[in-house]
Amino acid sequence: VQLVESGGGLVQAGGSLRLSCAASGSTASIKIMYWYRQTPGKQRELVARLGSDRFSTYYADSVKGRFAISRDNAKNTLDLQMNSLKPEDTAAYYCSAQWGTYPNFVNSWGQGTQVTVSS
Repeated sequence: VQLVESGGGLVQAGGSLRLSCAASGSTASIKIMYWYRQTPGKQRELVARLGSDRFSTYYADSVKGRFAISRDNAKNTLDLQMNSLKPEDTAAYYCSAQWGTYPNFVNSWGQGTQVTVSS
């Protein structure tokens, strides 16, 4: 599975952005999908997760109520709607997917897209 993110950019605090992750390859075998983010010198942080049932979600406390993860199966995309953005949301955002068949799961990563929130 190959992943390509898009939609990052520069936005003022309080604004919104929608990130998209296009998946290709063995997309039918994708189980769980994730959005992570990372700032220089810090560990990559899990922002949101969409379960294999395609309904169950997890959000980091720092984004709960502001971000929403969703998946379009017809288009093979994973989106992250980000509202009420804060300067502390500035980071490189990465899409990830767990795919394959039990017990041989594989994790793929995109190249990342930069989000910068100005105060």
